[in-house]
Amino acid sequence: MFAYDEAMIVGLWDQPFDEEQLDILDRPGLLDSLEDVGPGLGLSRTLASVDRTELNGHDLVTVIQARARQIAMLQAEQLADMAELAYCPPGPACSPPIRQAEPDEFAPDELRAALTLTRLTAENTMTLALDLVDGLPEVWRALQKGLIDLPRAKVLREGTDHLDTTIAAEAVARLLPEAPSLTTGELRARLRKLCIDTDPDDAAKRRRQALEERRVVAFPDPDGTADLLGLNLPGDRTAAIIDRIARIAQKTKTADDPRTIDQVRADIFLELLEGRHRVNDHHRPVVDIRVDLDTLIGLNDNAAEIPGWAPVIADIARQALTRQADGQWRIAVTDPDSGNVLWDGTTRRRPTAEQRRHVEARQTTCTFPGCRRPAHQSDFDHTLEAAKGGPTTVGNGAPGCRHDHRLRHEGNWAVEQPEPGHYVWTSPHGHIYETFFSGPPP
Repeated sequence: MFAYDEAMIVGLWDQPFDEEQLDILDRPGLLDSLEDVGPGLGLSRTLASVDRTELNGHDLVTVIQARARQIAMLQAEQLADMAELAYCPPGPACSPPIRQAEPDEFAPDELRAALTLTRLTAENTMTLALDLVDGLPEVWRALQKGLIDLPRAKVLREGTDHLDTTIAAEAVARLLPEAPSLTTGELRARLRKLCIDTDPDDAAKRRRQALEERRVVAFPDPDGTADLLGLNLPGDRTAAIIDRIARIAQKTKTADDPRTIDQVRADIFLELLEGRHRVNDHHRPVVDIRVDLDTLIGLNDNAAEIPGWAPVIADIARQALTRQADGQWRIAVTDPDSGNVLWDGTTRRRPTAEQRRHVEARQTTCTFPGCRRPAHQSDFDHTLEAAKGGPTTVGNGAPGCRHDHRLRHEGNWAVEQPEPGHYVWTSPHGHIYETFFSGPPP
């Protein structure tokens, strides 16, 4: 939301810092230790002195990560400034630093004028500042320490705004330790699952209320196109529809088709709604669902998950086993404690490749860090390439979306699987990123 040049603030920032940290940064080979340095004056001073033209790709990534921590800290400090401003009563430039008990209704208008913001943006920014500083201080502190960025902080705030203060704080406390290693999509899904597990009745109630507001809207665009949106639709049915469109597109697009795959999907979407597209009835949409055994037999109401999509309430998972619609539902039943797969199968027909199903049941999405493409929409990727003697086994297989499958073969990325479900990706610049999935089926 806000951008800063660290060089501009050197000498202006009265933030306590660690003298030892400055000594570390002054020593030769500073980039080797830069990734362990938290935001502060020492990091600001170092980053201001960096000559990026003298760095290789590996070191540039380290600098980018360090700047991200520094920016997060500055954003947190500015949000705290805004929250403090909200409690300042009106007064002239020479007024004393007194505070009032409640935020000033018109404090956002000061931001609006000072930062040249729209009224809505100023109000939303002030609300965010107050919500984080006063309502979720642990999230603000994580941002201030550079452990998370502003988008993650927003997800934690938006995902708990329907909870009372105590429950919201407990939910945040459980998720904050893993938040730095999750994308906003992953974090949003974990948070939603946690909210469902914490209060299943409230989650079901909110789903019913949202479904009552389902609608289709259309907006003309300035360039002569238009947007067609379906809002507040059932998540399970929407996942099946998206899968159906994706599968039709894969079969429709040929090598000489000049359209991108996104354009093909959009054209199929229109043709289906217009009634002009004829689909072979044998190609049913596929939806994966993952549910723990206790929930499946009704002992609890923990959230189930549509991999790559979103958590769903327990009733959706139970209904999947008896659903008689055309869609094919693939079920993975897991141990409620370990998350290991106890059983997997389909409600409509047997899988065509048992090995692939086992891999998809264990790794529910593409294995590249942060990728949420469902496994059943991904390629079966040999960790040790088949061309190099890699066996076609469950232990050597992994789902890889088409882009990330190409990434390792054409983009100079490397991947290893030290044990089933544990993937170690090495970037072209030598940085290592890991992903973990539940263990293999017993």
